[in-house]
Amino acid sequence: MKAGRIVMLVLGALCALIGLGLLAGAGVTGWANYQQRDGGYFTTPFETFAGNSYALTTPRLDIMTEDAMPDGVPVDLPGSVLLRGSTTNPGKNIFIGVAPRSDVATYLATVPHTEIVDVRFDPFRALYRDVAGAKAPSSPAQQTFWAATATGPGEQELKWDLRSGAWAVVVMNADATGPVAVNLQAGARSDLLWPIFIGLLIGGVVMLLIGVPLIVFGAVGLGRATGPGYPTPVGPVTAGAGSGVPTGYPAPPGPAYPVTPGAPVPYVYPARLNGYLDPNLSRWMWLVKWFLAIPHCIVLFFLWFAFGVVTIVAWFAILFTGRFPRSLFNFNVGVIRWNWRVAFYAFSALGTDVYPPFTLARTDYPADFDVDYPDRLSRGLVLVKSWLLAIPHLLIIGVLTGTARSWEFRDGRWVEQGAGISLLALLVFIAGVILLFTGRYWPGLFELLLGLNRWIYRVITYVGLLRDEYPPFHLDMGPVDPGGAPAPVHTGPAAGPPADPAVGPPVT
Repeated sequence: MKAGRIVMLVLGALCALIGLGLLAGAGVTGWANYQQRDGGYFTTPFETFAGNSYALTTPRLDIMTEDAMPDGVPVDLPGSVLLRGSTTNPGKNIFIGVAPRSDVATYLATVPHTEIVDVRFDPFRALYRDVAGAKAPSSPAQQTFWAATATGPGEQELKWDLRSGAWAVVVMNADATGPVAVNLQAGARSDLLWPIFIGLLIGGVVMLLIGVPLIVFGAVGLGRATGPGYPTPVGPVTAGAGSGVPTGYPAPPGPAYPVTPGAPVPYVYPARLNGYLDPNLSRWMWLVKWFLAIPHCIVLFFLWFAFGVVTIVAWFAILFTGRFPRSLFNFNVGVIRWNWRVAFYAFSALGTDVYPPFTLARTDYPADFDVDYPDRLSRGLVLVKSWLLAIPHLLIIGVLTGTARSWEFRDGRWVEQGAGISLLALLVFIAGVILLFTGRYWPGLFELLLGLNRWIYRVITYVGLLRDEYPPFHLDMGPVDPGGAPAPVHTGPAAGPPADPAVGPPVT
């Protein structure tokens, strides 16, 4: 693969990812700005705070302290806070005040009070720290250092425009008696949300305008380097690089279905997945293959992201021209091929100990995938096939690869209790355990895994807009895809039993 195209693809993916992150942030910020329209606030639920003392305080309300400001001069900030509260004792009035922390410390220096150290929601929990003292406080409403106050019977509301400095919130009974128990709600609003939204939106669009072309140009270059698609063989198949048959393994023997004179040729899907089981698999190596495959997983993260971008570009190309651009087609097929080789090695089959190559092109690796290039694609199907028509298959794929979860409704919300293992992962694990203790990979289990993977990758082909043919609802089990060999021709009685394609020759 060309290094320049790879760098272009990676840079494009990074730019596009940053752009999507910025757009997601813009969406959240825009929603938040909309919610606080008409002077609204983001508020917490009403919760009960109580202390066996004369006052509740939050002494660590630091907002751009004077030390962080030029010349130590406080400045007004574009935002405000809201405090609503009432006492739990109907015979008491509430006092809520905001003041500089130093003044509050002086006021409560010898007064028993309770600091609210931390507050957690969902579920609600407040942590307190009691501060000892020997004197009762004077009336809070008579103090002159408050920046904002609210006092009186019933529910009181305090709104305070933010100002830099070190501040404290004090909640007391208005008559300066104890203990204190109140229902409180806090809220906040910011006038910076709109400019932040605009900045994130512009930044996200710019990064996408940079990233998407880089991805497309990189994919075009890599697709051209990969070369044209490989059609289904029409003659004898020999092993070797680029043939789809790994060196040292037998050529595909042909489809496993019986053929009778005059019978129609069975339908084969134009996406072909093959995998040859290594007869000399290590007993234990499958335990660490997931770790060895990490470099491939990192590369595949960028490749699959580029795959998604390329598929969106191809969607528009198919809609207007009826064609999937050939170089982009080769790139997407190469991404799926790369993924299948890594999955065959480490996750979905454990079929070989040979480390996968870092290439989009076909090689003589014992796992291969290819798709016939379509001359034309339906402009109408492209609107519905990748999401609506594929729903039945996607449900089946979800059963094969999804995990079972149990949920419990607790404390007013649903809590996940546990998760199981997917059917495909369970079968792979069973194959690995059998291999660990017996040194053998059960051929029947291997053929089933190849059939399940073949179904999954056919659906990926269809959802990825690479073909219009609907995937069949059946397992074509075994190492060789029915479409990976010449169409069967009846030539009379077989000369002998066919070779078992599930196991290659011993590796010397």
